[in-house]
Amino acid sequence: MAVIPPVCDFNWQAPDFSLPGVDGKTYTLADVAGPNGTLIMFICNHCPYVLSVMERIKRDAKALQMAGIGVVAINANDADEYPDDSFENMVIMSNNEGFTFPYLHDEDQSVARSYDAACTPDFFGFNTDGSLQYRGRLDASTKTAGPNDLRRELFAAMTMVAKTGEGPREQIASMGCSIKWKA
Repeated sequence: MAVIPPVCDFNWQAPDFSLPGVDGKTYTLADVAGPNGTLIMFICNHCPYVLSVMERIKRDAKALQMAGIGVVAINANDADEYPDDSFENMVIMSNNEGFTFPYLHDEDQSVARSYDAACTPDFFGFNTDGSLQYRGRLDASTKTAGPNDLRRELFAAMTMVAKTGEGPREQIASMGCSIKWKA
């Protein structure tokens, strides 16, 4: 069942975290923050919404990194119930997909809860002060990728954040599979 997260709570402050990455390192918010802002993406390995736009996520992440935006992905799904989302499978996915950003495991789901993450994908775009400026969708794709010429909403918003410190006032929420919470 599709879940739609709440709209952007402008200026909400990014909570810190310390999570293991698939590369064997541990990352904090300061480690992933970029000089022009930070994009935190809650994704997972098995969600059809994420998989349908994976190439676009990687394209936009790489372009945003080039613009000085720090990018990180976090998987908080219950891997006991959803083995495709295990840490071992995260390593495989990151390697197979050639992620240019850290892919972190939120095994106890505390970070996802502190961000009030709702679905995969769920995008949180922060300015250099750590103030939330974007909580919208990648583009108008749904469970299947839309046409290649869709407006790159996430990319445009984060480019605006990098240049002005503020995100667009009108945003359309992301849509995806619910975070698979532990019982």
